[in-house]
Amino acid sequence: MPNPKTAIRILGMLLIVEGFFMWLSIPVSLIYKEGEVLHFLVAGAITAFAGAIGYFSTWKARLEVTKRDGYVIVTSGWLFFSFFGTLPFLLTGAIPDFTNAFFETISGFTTTGASILDNIEELSHGVLFWRSLTQWLGGMGIIVLTLVVLPVLGIGGMQLFAAEVPGPTPDKLHPRVKETAKRLWSIYLIFTAAEVILLWIGPMNLFDAICHSFTTMATGGYSTRQASIAHWNSPYVHYVIIIFMFLAGTNFTLSYFGFHLRFRKVFRNEEFRYYIGFIVVFTVIIAAGLFLKGQGGVETSVRNALFQVVSILTTTGYATDDYLLWTPALTMMILLLMFVGGSAGSTGGGPKVMRIMILIKNSTQELKRLIHPNAVIPVRMNKIAVDPQVVTNVLAFLAFYVVIAIVSMVVMSALGNDLETSMGAVAATLGNIGPGIGNVGPADNFNHIAVAGKWFLSFLMLVGRLELFTVLVLFSPSFWKE
Repeated sequence: MPNPKTAIRILGMLLIVEGFFMWLSIPVSLIYKEGEVLHFLVAGAITAFAGAIGYFSTWKARLEVTKRDGYVIVTSGWLFFSFFGTLPFLLTGAIPDFTNAFFETISGFTTTGASILDNIEELSHGVLFWRSLTQWLGGMGIIVLTLVVLPVLGIGGMQLFAAEVPGPTPDKLHPRVKETAKRLWSIYLIFTAAEVILLWIGPMNLFDAICHSFTTMATGGYSTRQASIAHWNSPYVHYVIIIFMFLAGTNFTLSYFGFHLRFRKVFRNEEFRYYIGFIVVFTVIIAAGLFLKGQGGVETSVRNALFQVVSILTTTGYATDDYLLWTPALTMMILLLMFVGGSAGSTGGGPKVMRIMILIKNSTQELKRLIHPNAVIPVRMNKIAVDPQVVTNVLAFLAFYVVIAIVSMVVMSALGNDLETSMGAVAATLGNIGPGIGNVGPADNFNHIAVAGKWFLSFLMLVGRLELFTVLVLFSPSFWKE
């Protein structure tokens, strides 16, 4: 049985942290002389005060984080963050409707990027900054950030780390989880700062460079422009963002090895090679299709294809072109990429390349087992036999993913959406991608979805971001028994 005092205390601390980050929009509003300083001040104060009540009301409690506590805290953390994260939108009047504000906020924290806004460029700089910041915080995971300070409370954090870090096999870069969190966030900060500088050198102003760096490294996809990255008809901007989307969709453990010049370890990683393989194959096919259909020269076709492939595969969701205007075959390839996702241990969503790789390997090995029924033929990854339990977990995950996707499409259709839009909305939210197909494509948004549909899709964003089991296990009666 989870310990409620543990959850309340840690959630309280998380809300205090969130309140602090809300106040970071205050200097932005001051710089641009916008009259929303008081709104952000009040929003941060309410959030921090609510957190302080929870934190100090359990001050004397003896806390010990169990695995069950980890599941409750991680799921509740995202919900509470999203609930209080609506305050800047509501108080400033940027999104006065609570359902829309919650949808936009949870889409930010889950790094989905699905938006209900059709007036982005009319929003204040302070609101746009908070909107981008929600994705940056959600990218690596606010839980991992908090692990850096958990030892101060005398709480062991590995249970939270295992529940939050994306991917089926989270790698620890250091025996102590506190040091692991520091290393992950150091890499995250370095990449973000580097992208800010490179985008600022180009045609973007500093504000746009910061916001887009936040949402690129989070593989979130929120933009300060209604036309997304297509607003900048600049190959330089496109290529810079492609590079950082690629890095954000790569296992951060490999980035750590890269910083230490251990490139052989990086390129020997099978998942990384599959990741590059998916990008190359889909880019070549789509670029050839675009060129042959006369939708651009060689460089333009390759750049548009590469940008959209990396954007969808890493679940970032930026757009430089409306892929719904491509041929049906090329659009279908983009839809297939929505069911792959980034690398395990990256900020990307979706099923993850590692799971697809294990599925492929297990399927091919199964053919060999049919021919040699008495042979022991394990699935190997990086030349090491994969634990059968991991293979079972992967197959169960993918089965759940497909079933949830199909049921969700039926639900969205029942709520009045056409089949194509239902497929696109589910793929975009469950995979944390942002744009889908149909009436929720890159040129549209989710504002027209019914209220019930928005709440259902919000749930899918949470389930997808926390990799299904973290949320679904809470619905198991045995989870709540002693």
